[in-house]
Amino acid sequence: MSIAYRIVVAGCGQMAHSWLDYAMKRKDVQIVALVDIKLEFAQAMKDRRGLDCGVYDSIEEAVAATGANLVFDITVPSSHYAISTAAMKLGCHVMSEKPLAETLEQCDSIVRLSEQTGRSHAVMQNRRYDTRIRSLRQLLDAGTIGRPGFIGADFFLAPHFGGFRDVMESPLLLDMAIHTFDQARFILNADPVSVYCQEFNPPGSWYAGNAAAVCIYEMSDGSIFSYRGSWCAEGAATSWEASWRITGERGTAIWDGHGQPYAEVVEAVQEDGVFTRQAARVQAPVVELANTFHHGCLDEMFAALQEGRKAETDCRDNRLSMAMVLGALASAKEGRKLRIAELS
Repeated sequence: MSIAYRIVVAGCGQMAHSWLDYAMKRKDVQIVALVDIKLEFAQAMKDRRGLDCGVYDSIEEAVAATGANLVFDITVPSSHYAISTAAMKLGCHVMSEKPLAETLEQCDSIVRLSEQTGRSHAVMQNRRYDTRIRSLRQLLDAGTIGRPGFIGADFFLAPHFGGFRDVMESPLLLDMAIHTFDQARFILNADPVSVYCQEFNPPGSWYAGNAAAVCIYEMSDGSIFSYRGSWCAEGAATSWEASWRITGERGTAIWDGHGQPYAEVVEAVQEDGVFTRQAARVQAPVVELANTFHHGCLDEMFAALQEGRKAETDCRDNRLSMAMVLGALASAKEGRKLRIAELS
């Protein structure tokens, strides 16, 4: 197989290893450059991975020197806009870590540039490529519980990262909630209409900024999505995938983020005068993927390039997940319910 993608890897921190693990298994890929603002980080990554490529501290210089046509943007969130726009202007497709960008204005600019240049821009939303969330989606798509009216996600963990997250203004909403919000959109196959958010920093928090939030979203299918989350909740941890409950016309779907999803559905025939109706358990279908999480998402990104279509996590789609984050932040700041359209 000939080399189709000459890749510049921008950002040589720990996360880059997962992307490199994937890329180095593909026969149609060549890593032609490593970029980091700290050149010694790029050199260390080159040495550690045994790569035969150049190291640079500038994306422009790296692309110009190598003739790259694809950029992996694995930089810190504050750099995503600059790296992604520079790469597309230089003729490269972009596959980026989340978030798409830090503001909706930047997100919209990336979308416009992708359309103007004809370059693809897709965002890593690795939770979509968990086989269990695919099972949950299929359970709902089959009409098992009828039309959903409520979806709730609980996310309570206490990671002691250190580093940039500890000093962020809104570490939970800005760095983590995008995953859960994107999951909600995927599960429901619906988009946000409005949001009310209360953001706060609980007692005992080691974060400088607000590390907890409660959000209520109206979704385009008429359902309500409720998010409760904390990144400084010691004890009784939920899964990193969150704990989910979806109630519909005929039953409830459950996924605790650990095992397989299932539903409890009201039986068709009920006795007269029964106060509480009986429900039968329905197991979600088993879904298989060649790769999961990061590598599953990268499979989809590369397949979209090869097939000349938009990836499932294309920037145009991901803008709506980012709007959920930015809408929540704006609602919390303004202390009111906010329509997502107001952000445009």
